[in-house]
Amino acid sequence: MSIRPTISFSKTSTPKQGSVIVLATDGAKLSEAAKAADPSGVLGRAIEVAEFTGKLAGSVEVLAPHGFDLDRVAVVGVGKLEELDTKAWTRIGGAIYSASKKAQEVSVIVDLEGATVSADDVAALAQGILLASYTFEKYKTKKDEGKGDADKTAANISILCENPDEAKSAFVAAEAVADGVFLARDLVNEPANILGTAEFAAKAKELEALGVEVEVLGRDEMERLGMGALLGVAQGSVRPPHLVVMQWKGGKEGEQPVAFVGKGVVFDSGGISIKPAGGMEDMKGDMGGAAAVTGLMHALAARKAAANVVGIIGLVENMVDGNAQRPGDIVTSMSGQTIEVLNTDAEGRLVLADALHYCNDRFKPRFMVNLATLTGAIIVALGNEHAGLFSNDDDLASQITSAGLLTSERVWRMPLDPAYDKLIDSKNADMKNIGGRNGGSITAAQFLKRFVGETPWAHLDIAGTAMGSPESEINRSWGSGYGVRLLDRLVRDHYEG
Repeated sequence: MSIRPTISFSKTSTPKQGSVIVLATDGAKLSEAAKAADPSGVLGRAIEVAEFTGKLAGSVEVLAPHGFDLDRVAVVGVGKLEELDTKAWTRIGGAIYSASKKAQEVSVIVDLEGATVSADDVAALAQGILLASYTFEKYKTKKDEGKGDADKTAANISILCENPDEAKSAFVAAEAVADGVFLARDLVNEPANILGTAEFAAKAKELEALGVEVEVLGRDEMERLGMGALLGVAQGSVRPPHLVVMQWKGGKEGEQPVAFVGKGVVFDSGGISIKPAGGMEDMKGDMGGAAAVTGLMHALAARKAAANVVGIIGLVENMVDGNAQRPGDIVTSMSGQTIEVLNTDAEGRLVLADALHYCNDRFKPRFMVNLATLTGAIIVALGNEHAGLFSNDDDLASQITSAGLLTSERVWRMPLDPAYDKLIDSKNADMKNIGGRNGGSITAAQFLKRFVGETPWAHLDIAGTAMGSPESEINRSWGSGYGVRLLDRLVRDHYEG
C-alpha cells in the first residue's frame, strides 16, 4: 500500500547534494561529521533560534541558503546517550522519515558526539524509517492537489555510518520484521467486503513462498474435529469458516515448537446480540490477532528464525441471519466442554477455545500465546497504551513484558484467580461465555484458560492497541500491526538456537 523508501548504507562522508539529516545529542551537540555537512553554520543558528535541545525524536530544519549545493539540512535529536536503546533508535528513524519531508534524495549522517553507534542500532534506525513510511491509500482515487512527483516516487535514503557492511547485514532481519508489520497493518486496514475469511486464508497461504507450511481447514474438517464453539460463531454468515495452520520449521528437527494463536473475526456485527451502529465499521479490525500472527510468521520466516514455530488463526464472520447462533444456545467445543452462549457478541473467545485446544492437542507446544481484540473492558482498564496480559506462567509473562519494553509494544499483566473463574460457571452447561459487566476482560481470560490445560500460556487482549491506537513516530496507520515486533523479540531473545 505504501511507496516505501529505498534504503542504502555507505561510509560516513559529507553529502554534496539533496537533503541531509544529521543527529544531535542532548544539549543539541553535533558531531564533527554533522558540522561538516553545514559549513555555513546556518543549522547552528537555526538550533539557537528554535531553542532546539536535542531531545529524543525532536527536530529542526532549514532550507539551504543561496549558493549552497544542498536543498535542505535538518537535525533530529537522539536525547541522552545513556538512554539510547533499540526502541529509541527505532523512534529516531521514524523522526528522520518525518524530517525528510518526502524529499527524493536524502542522506542521513549517523554519527554522534562522544558515542559509537553499533550496526544493530543503525539497523533499528533504518527499520524505524520503514515503519514510518507506511500509508494505506489503496482506495483513494484522487490525490491532494499541489503534491508533486515526490508522492509518487520512492525516496532514496542513504544512511552514512562507520560500519555500513555490518549495518546492511543487520538490516536484513530488521526489514523482515518491518515487512511482517506491514502485512499485519494491511490486513487490519482492509475493508471487510474485500477481506473475508477465504481471502484472509489466501493471504496466509502466500507465506508458502517463504518456506512456511500452510494448511487451511474448512467447515467439513472442523465438523469432524468437533469444533462446535468456532462453528457456532460462523453459522450466521455466508462466508465459510477456516482454521489456518502455519508452521515454520527453522529449529532442530523434532524440537518442540512454540505456538501463537490469533482471533480472526473478519467482521463482527455482534450477531443476534447486535452492536450499536455507531462505530461498528471498526469491526473490520476484529481480526487484529490473526493479522498479528500472520505478520509474525512472515517476519520469522523472512529472517529465517532458528526456531520451530506454529501459527494458528481461526477465521469467521459473525453476522445476523436466520441461521445465526441465538442467545441461550449451548455448543460443544472440541475439548468436549459445553458452553452456554448468553451473548453472541462474546464470540472471539468461542473461536479461540477451539483453536487453542486444537493447537495444544496436535502440537503439544512449549507454550501458547494467543492474541485477540477481545474485550472493550481492556480499553476501559488500560486505554490504548498497553495490551492486557494474562498468563498461567510467570516466566512466560516476564519474557513478554520484557519484550514489550524493548519494542514499545507494551503490556500490563492482569490477574487470573479462581474467584473470577466462578463468574463464568453456568447452571445449564459447563460454562457460559460471559461473566457479567464487572471484570469483563478478566472473565474472558478465565474462559480461555479452561482450554489450555497445563501448557504455559499467555493471552494478549489487544483491543486497544491493534487498531485506533495513538499515533507515534513509527505508526500513523489506523491498523498498527501491534504484536509482530513484540513476539518476534520474544522468540529472538528466548527461543532461538
